[in-house]
Amino acid sequence: MGQIRHQAMIKHGGFEVVAACDTHTDPNAEIPVVTDPMRVYDYDPDVIFCCVPNNMIPDVVCEALDRGKHVFSEKPPGRNSDDVRKMQAAEARNPALVLKFGFNHRFHDAIEDAKRLIDAGTMGDLYFMRGVYGKAGGANYAQNWRNDPAKSGGGILIDQGIHMLDLFLMFASDFPNVQSVVQRKFWTDVPVEDNAFALMRNDNGVVASLHSSATQWQHKFTLELYARGGFISVNGILSASGTYGTEVLNVALNRLDKDGNPIPNPESQEIRYTVDRSWDKEITEFYEAVVNGAPVKCGTSQQALDVMLLVERIYAADPAWSEQRTAAIAGRW
Repeated sequence: MGQIRHQAMIKHGGFEVVAACDTHTDPNAEIPVVTDPMRVYDYDPDVIFCCVPNNMIPDVVCEALDRGKHVFSEKPPGRNSDDVRKMQAAEARNPALVLKFGFNHRFHDAIEDAKRLIDAGTMGDLYFMRGVYGKAGGANYAQNWRNDPAKSGGGILIDQGIHMLDLFLMFASDFPNVQSVVQRKFWTDVPVEDNAFALMRNDNGVVASLHSSATQWQHKFTLELYARGGFISVNGILSASGTYGTEVLNVALNRLDKDGNPIPNPESQEIRYTVDRSWDKEITEFYEAVVNGAPVKCGTSQQALDVMLLVERIYAADPAWSEQRTAAIAGRW
């Protein structure tokens, strides 16, 4: 992720990277690379980009804010809601500084176009959403730090599914009512979930269903929004891996028969997107917030807390999994 952010900064042109921190140094690197995070401050940066494992995020973010640095941090925002609240406290201590989290899916062109249609009232009242986001766990699944609950806080739900949950919240606000099934089916020797199924309802009656999977052997991203006046679907999403297919937006408005009933299978319009501009737009929003004082609209600490609380509700709604997760985090699984 650090490389992706670096390339976005270069493309933007408004950033000068003065130093990087990594576990290994490269004598041929174009910029100074240190292995001790504190050494980064020797170069007096204005901003810190935090691209580290989840368990390290709160300390890195809080240290940077308390040293007077603006911060852009990767998602997920730590391992749990307590981690987010810790960062919010540091943010409150430093109100002149910008803190932004990298929920880049909000910036995808198809998602932004869908949001404009919903906000404009074109589709009428939103009824329900369905989201599927899945990938194959991969050859090094068991060794990946993302699947060490002490470091990550959970499995595929907190790693990838959190993006879909963030989109649900963007379209329909919070979901206090949650039912879930969380399970580990394929990687039974790994102490995190490889599938999470959730059915949620908000106080306005909007229902959302999620399937987040690490056993989706054919990678898949699908978001469907059904409203009184029609439907919107996003199939595929442009990604750094390039494995989720073309990003396609379909929009259909209902046609009514003579009695005012919707006619099945309305004709839809399709838009295909070929360039992923989400990283660039996300960096631009951060730059404008730091340099020009523009508000952060996507990736605020409150949005980070909201989505982390929803993740926790999904884990907790399956009692059997909640017990296993607590034991796994404590190293007793």
